[in-house]
Formats: sequence, structure tokens, C-alpha cells
Amino acid sequence: MPITTPKRSCMSGAKDGVPANTHFLNVLADGAPPPPVERIPLYEVYMRMAEELAKRSTCARLQVGTVITDQVLENVLAIGYNGNARGLPNKCDSAVPGSCGCIHSEMNALVKAPGNARDKVVFISASPCVMCAKLIINSGVTHVFYRKAYRDPSGIEVLQQGGVVPVLYDRWVREWR
Repeated sequence: MPITTPKRSCMSGAKDGVPANTHFLNVLADGAPPPPVERIPLYEVYMRMAEELAKRSTCARLQVGTVITDQVLENVLAIGYNGNARGLPNKCDSAVPGSCGCIHSEMNALVKAPGNARDKVVFISASPCVMCAKLIINSGVTHVFYRKAYRDPSGIEVLQQGGVVPVLYDRWVREWR
């Protein structure tokens, strides 16, 4: 299924003059190859923040981190990682898929994000499940950048159906390390 731009999207094509990936929102207008990059793009900064947040998770099966920014990538609105609810033991209930009681990273971030902020951008270390995709749609998000695909691709399909642009973002994964 091809990805289409939601009508409400106004995300700029590049930040700091650097196309962040080959997604159509970030390529140069004439299709020319991007210029050499001397500093890390903000897209990559936020994705790495999500990956670092994932390391705080106590989930035995999958550690996921989320960063929510404004549309122009200038403000971090909220962060989250998967784990237990505040005040409960900070441990994983089960390593069996579907049996873990952890609150998902996206949920933890979305409950902290200002509800009145529109056109949010989400960076997740793994693509969302179906329920998180539905929450993302209802939270005024226009784009979801994810580093790795979750075992079930249905969440990506739900995002597309809801008008949110999902982007597999791995262009700079090896640079600036």
C-alpha cells in the first residue's frame, strides 16, 4: 500500500538543510542525491533519544522508547518507554507475547503530551501495535518515524488508514556513532 500525505500535514521537507531520509517528505525537490551531511539531522537525534529511552524498560521481551515532538522538530513534548504503571513494581510480568502487563511506550508518552498540541511527530524505536496506532491517530499525530518493524505490521496499516504517515527510518543508523 503506497504511503500518501495526509491533508493536514505541513511538515517541512528538511531540517537544518539536510534531507533526513529518502521518504518523499525529505528528498530534494529535483530528486538529486542529498548533499554530504556534516552534522546529525534532528530526525536522527530524536530517534536515538527513543532508542536510549528504550534502555530504561524492564520488559523481558522488547524494550521500546518514544519521543513526541512538535511539527517543526523544535520542542520535545513528551517521552516514554514501556514499563509498569507508576507506583507498581518496576518489573516485567512475563516474556510471553501478549502476557506482559507493561504499559506501551507510546501510551506512556501520549498521556504526558499536551492534548491541545496538534500536528505532533512521534519517534519510536519499534513500530506501534494496533492499539497504540489507534491512540496515535486520535492524538493529533501526523507522522510516525520508527527504527524497526514490530512483529505484527497491522499497526502500520492502521496508521495509514487513519491518515498518519508511517516512516521506516534507518538512513543514518550507522553514522555519528
